[in-house]
Amino acid sequence: MSTAQPDHGQQPEATGPSILLYSDDVDARAQVRLAVGRRLGRGEPDIQWLEVATADAAITATEAGGLDLLILDGEADKVGGMGLGRQLKDEVYRCPPVLLLTGRPQDAWLAHWSHADAVVSRPLDPEQLHDSVVSLVGRQAVAG
Repeated sequence: MSTAQPDHGQQPEATGPSILLYSDDVDARAQVRLAVGRRLGRGEPDIQWLEVATADAAITATEAGGLDLLILDGEADKVGGMGLGRQLKDEVYRCPPVLLLTGRPQDAWLAHWSHADAVVSRPLDPEQLHDSVVSLVGRQAVAG
């Protein structure tokens, strides 16, 4: 016989958006997390970050599902975020939105080729980056 009491009136704790952050540079990942912040808005639940440093890890995580946004570093060594973004958009059914980080504003045409949903160039502007994340996560929530 169970002695557990039913929990009347308590709502399950809300979880924040799940964001994959791909970069082989640990400092770049820290800079993105700092710029975006812990949550998307006041009173919102914390963002659930999944940081990966390899393209294989990013592909595996994206294929597994459950992600609201992919932030890909276009300047990553070996497999850049632009090529990875194009591959994910072409191969993963219902791929989440992709935010591409580029090395310079002139790379926007390459970001378009990669099927990125938004682009932020370096040096990263925290307000622009945060606003782009909010916009893309909100779009994903409406589509989902």
